[in-house]
Amino acid sequence: MNGIGLSLPDQYRQGLRAVALAVCAALAGCAVGPDYTLPVVQVGDHYKETEGWTPARPSDAAPRPDWWRSFQDPRLDELMREMLDVNLTIVQAEARNRQAQALVRSAGAGFFPTLGTSASATRSGGGSGSSSSGGGSTGGTGNQYSLSGNVSWEVDLWGRVRRTVEASEAGAQASEADLAATRLSMQSTLAQTYFQLRAYDAEKDLFRQTVKAYERSLEMTQNRYAAGVAAQADVASARTQLENARTQMLALDRQRAQLEHALAVLLGRAPSQFGLEEAPSLVAVVPKVPDTGLPSQLLERRPDIAAAERRTAQANAQIGVAQAAWFPDLTLSAQAGYRGSQWAEWLSAPFHFWSLGPALAFTIFDGGARQARLDETRAAYDEQVAAYRLTVLSALQEVEDYLVQLRVLAQEQETQGRALASARESLQLTQNQYDAGMIDYLSVVQVEATALNAERSALDLRLSRQIAAVQLMTALGGGWQVPEAERRPDDSVE
Repeated sequence: MNGIGLSLPDQYRQGLRAVALAVCAALAGCAVGPDYTLPVVQVGDHYKETEGWTPARPSDAAPRPDWWRSFQDPRLDELMREMLDVNLTIVQAEARNRQAQALVRSAGAGFFPTLGTSASATRSGGGSGSSSSGGGSTGGTGNQYSLSGNVSWEVDLWGRVRRTVEASEAGAQASEADLAATRLSMQSTLAQTYFQLRAYDAEKDLFRQTVKAYERSLEMTQNRYAAGVAAQADVASARTQLENARTQMLALDRQRAQLEHALAVLLGRAPSQFGLEEAPSLVAVVPKVPDTGLPSQLLERRPDIAAAERRTAQANAQIGVAQAAWFPDLTLSAQAGYRGSQWAEWLSAPFHFWSLGPALAFTIFDGGARQARLDETRAAYDEQVAAYRLTVLSALQEVEDYLVQLRVLAQEQETQGRALASARESLQLTQNQYDAGMIDYLSVVQVEATALNAERSALDLRLSRQIAAVQLMTALGGGWQVPEAERRPDDSVE
């Protein structure tokens, strides 16, 4: 057979043999440390405060609908769209997520060799003097030039790099879940702040009408006093009632302004650059929680639960990284280049140099540092398992709390509605009796105060139901509506 023969020096053969052995050892290597398993949490198969929940399926990565649209408030929709682009807390979370993604790429670089090069030029010399043996003189100056390239690769025999990448990927996934949790938190904060501001608008409108009614009552009482059919005390009571109502309306102005400033910050603006027009009527509706078929899988879409679970996986991988420190490190390195006193000599073989070979490093004694690090990672894992379980249980508690809160608030609003109707009727009857001269004005003042409190209580209950609905949607990971792609035949969603 005709061919080209290649004769390798013995050093090259030995170096290649060492590389082959190292690669075989790497292929046979395994990642030390425990493989991750999801911690078990006993959560039950249904919620205490509602019936019809179905068995759960993990779906923390499922798309989340725009849950705030169920309140049917166009202005809230506009503010939400704007906030998601400019909120500075969300911007911070996005930057942290990019940092975590960069750490994954940095950890993955450990799988690849490191390439480098170096160049140097030196000029050296020494003094002249007599030689003790020959009597001749030595000394002079000379140049030395060097150019080399090197490559090194740490073989991942024990899975240290693999566990590091595993930990980094879990950390990045946790960071992504943190970003989703931050978005959900800011959405919830914006919705609750907006509804509180709108409730103040409705309450201001109520006080505006009340002040007008009190002004008419004061004028009528003054006329009755001038006609001699009312006492001066009635005039004083009417004036006191009017000024108290004006004072309370001014307090509402202050509280509304503070909420408006909070909305401005959520939207990434200075308070002086944002204003929200008043809306006397409550536009937003209170969404109805489905009576049956609330899928329990929605709880598993909570981003904070996903983040806690991913951090548990990250802590588990760190145990493997710590265990790998007990085993020797194998590094393959090679270097080649030229060295000589003249640039032109670099083309001559005698001025070439090279080196190739493995290096095995093993720490014999470190004063217990590796064991301490291993104990630390195991304790950190136990901490994260407990944190994950606590997060799940706390989430279940929140959902239960908001479910019962919504249910009871709806009942309270019904009874308050009947009380409000009775208060309005009582006020009308009392006002007629006063006009007929049957009672004094103090009786009217008391009934008017009762009616005003009933009106305010009705508004407060409406606001409380809206806030509770927002909190329940947040506790469920962003609404109770299941995307069509995720819905099963036995899911019933209103």
